[in-house]
Amino acid sequence: MTTIVKRDVKRFVKELRRYYDDVWKMPKSQYLSKPDFVVVDPKTGKKLKVSFVSLDDGETVSVVYDDIS
Repeated sequence: MTTIVKRDVKRFVKELRRYYDDVWKMPKSQYLSKPDFVVVDPKTGKKLKVSFVSLDDGETVSVVYDDIS
């Protein structure tokens, strides 16, 4: 189930980059078909889809995001 977070989108992405090494903006990614988070900026209404990607080794974690149009 997708979690909705009401937060400033730019600040949210900046904080993700602080904690994760691999943060990628990937439009049309298959990982974003069912995102883990939808971030909604309460001031501007801008929306962002965010998914965490873990490879088979279980250690490599990346974050994929894109704007919702």
